[in-house]
Amino acid sequence: MSRIVLDVSVSLDGFTTGPNVREEEPMGDGGERLHEWHAGKGPDGEADAGVLRESDGTIGAVLVGRRSFDLGLGPWGGTPWPGVPTFVVTHRTREDLLGDNGGTFAFDGLEAAARRAEEAAGDKDVWVLGADVARQLLRAGLLDEVRIHLVPLLLGEGTPLFAGERAELVPEGRPVAGSVTHLRYRVLKAVR
Repeated sequence: MSRIVLDVSVSLDGFTTGPNVREEEPMGDGGERLHEWHAGKGPDGEADAGVLRESDGTIGAVLVGRRSFDLGLGPWGGTPWPGVPTFVVTHRTREDLLGDNGGTFAFDGLEAAARRAEEAAGDKDVWVLGADVARQLLRAGLLDEVRIHLVPLLLGEGTPLFAGERAELVPEGRPVAGSVTHLRYRVLKAVR
């Protein structure tokens, strides 16, 4: 059975992007540095590469917020992972869009998109892209797991990860230390 998983790189001060997110800088000023660990070249980079390989192998479908879709479509060249069905959470629905890399974008409201993504993922996981859609999923009780890649970087401002949301989280496994610290948590429930 698939799980809905937020897998996100976050700065030590809690931001998922740098400031001034815009078309020319979809990750904001300095935000691309949050993903430098993907190259596996930093201190203990082999640990980072192992985490990335393991995580990428679990992706069966993607849930993405409309703003992330609007900003990411050009740089991605299609769906965020080639051939992986991607569901855009939006109030502005439209016909499906075939990405240049073989993946399809479908547009729907939060609960319908989550349900469709779980069906499409089969026995793999549904990955979440975008802090806003992650907050919406948490609030709706639909987020199952949070994987945080804690980057030793202070961005000072940008997009905060959970911006005021509250939840009970349970650690899953041990932290993995590479050039960043990789953490996993199961979501018990949102706290109101």
